[in-house]
Amino acid sequence: MERHTALGEFLRSRRARLRPEDVDLQPMLPRRRVPGLRREELAQLAGVSVDYYVRLEQGRGTHVSDSVLDAVADALRLAGDERAHLRDLARPDRSHRGPVRPQRVRPQLRQLLDAWTEVPAFVVGRRTDVLAWNPLGAALVADFRALPPPQRNFARLILLDEHVGALFADRRRKARDVVAFLRFDAGRHPGDPLLAELVGELSLHSPLFRQLWPQHPVGDKSQAAYEVRHPVAGPMVLTQNALRAPDDPDQTLVTYTAEPGSPSQASLRRLASRPVMTSG
Repeated sequence: MERHTALGEFLRSRRARLRPEDVDLQPMLPRRRVPGLRREELAQLAGVSVDYYVRLEQGRGTHVSDSVLDAVADALRLAGDERAHLRDLARPDRSHRGPVRPQRVRPQLRQLLDAWTEVPAFVVGRRTDVLAWNPLGAALVADFRALPPPQRNFARLILLDEHVGALFADRRRKARDVVAFLRFDAGRHPGDPLLAELVGELSLHSPLFRQLWPQHPVGDKSQAAYEVRHPVAGPMVLTQNALRAPDDPDQTLVTYTAEPGSPSQASLRRLASRPVMTSG
């Protein structure tokens, strides 16, 4: 996706979710044909000229200062990941560019995955690619080793694989979290051809993705609790935790844990006691 298009879509989506009364503004017009703040109102809040903000929203702003980006972020009430995403889109020269190289997982990290026998764990890379997993992770989600490498991708699995998608009681919420990460990744790596290919595939085959992508959700991987309905282990409430690899910010260690002593933990242990699936 072109940088100026993504920047404009992001800013418009965030304007649309705010009303004048939300930000203590008197509406400029009694009747509003579009939802959210007008460009003039946002410019007033940010303390910039209307023409300057329009150029920024159209992707024509160059050398945008930190103070202006902070003012726009404050006016739009952006959260931490959203503020970082705004900077990535407005400053593509500072984003992570370069040729797309295969991501490799350190042997020590693979050993850590295998040491966790009662915790499903994965190493997730760019575009939600699943780079490595432990046996319980495979038992929980899918037999990744049996999948072709391009299919070892959480976005593809959640949105296109009915079995994996059905694992999450609130599939839409999980899908939105995945799409939010894809947007975040797109801001960090503009012009990634593999990401563009993934977005095209999901747009073609997933009605849910076609609904979520234009909303421009943004978010890095973080802690979140999901209700999982596993065909073998049964219903569980699992908490996703994410930790960036210290030597590669594009790799994230993701685990799913259950409350100690809970039925969900007992279900995980039952799943772990079944025949071992190969790690990767």
